[in-house]
Amino acid sequence: MTLPYDDPFIRLRPRLMAIAYRMLSSVQEAEDLVQDVWLRWHAEMAQARTVVLNPEAWLVTVTSRMAIDRLRAAKRQREAYPGLWFPEPLPDEGPATPEQLREQADDVSIAFLLLLDCLTPEARAAFLLREVFEADYDQVAAAIGKSESASRQIVHRARQRLDAARDAQGRASTPLPAEAQQRLLQRLVAAIMQGDFGAIQALLAEEAAFMGDFGGVPPSLAAPLTGARRIAQLYFTFHRRHGAAMRLELARLNGEWALLRWLDGALDSVQFFEFDGDRILRVRVQRNPAKLVALGRHLGATRPVASH
Repeated sequence: MTLPYDDPFIRLRPRLMAIAYRMLSSVQEAEDLVQDVWLRWHAEMAQARTVVLNPEAWLVTVTSRMAIDRLRAAKRQREAYPGLWFPEPLPDEGPATPEQLREQADDVSIAFLLLLDCLTPEARAAFLLREVFEADYDQVAAAIGKSESASRQIVHRARQRLDAARDAQGRASTPLPAEAQQRLLQRLVAAIMQGDFGAIQALLAEEAAFMGDFGGVPPSLAAPLTGARRIAQLYFTFHRRHGAAMRLELARLNGEWALLRWLDGALDSVQFFEFDGDRILRVRVQRNPAKLVALGRHLGATRPVASH
């Protein structure tokens, strides 16, 4: 059965993908989940046992419930994950207005997705549906299988938990407009490629931190690297070790500017940043090859993902 182009699923698929990705922090898992939602929708339409009066509510509810179940299973699996776990990078889709860029950066940034991990899967779904996707409480209640009053309490407690998690992180980063992010990171790229140790260090806050998701693939860091000088030395070493084989470029990922590192034409890592004014406060590196597959596919077959 082929769905017509005016089918509600086709129209709502971007919204369902957005929910699934923010729940699971994985492009591949979100795509698999939405495909399973399509199969359920396909079966529902084929059987035609009942009339779906509100297709959007049906699809959002099914997507949310499936995401809650899968996130529960994923959290158990992550207990055995080697080292730090970071979300899979999400390519930005096409040009956006400055207002859209600010909104997207708020709700899909790597820092925000990691913050959401402090919530239970049920609370995460309720919070996202209400605060990010602006669903009414009756829809939130249907999606998580609770009463409206209970859903309100869950969302309220989720806000409190997120605020507490932010406070526990220590020094907060300062929001930086996209244009300023780009200019600062362009200076970082130039300094690294020129092997200018002093210029690299000057772009880093003294208490800067560098951490990564390596997926157990060496070389990796056993613990976050802290301090502007130590991080600058790491970048300087990248330049000395790889020379002309290394290429750096900026790309819009997860609503913010990120740094792609290519080695011998293959995507080796993606770096995300948080800022303190005009300096870099945190660097999060995604180097797990399995989490670079979707991004590599998005960038095109001419830039294969490193297999290590």
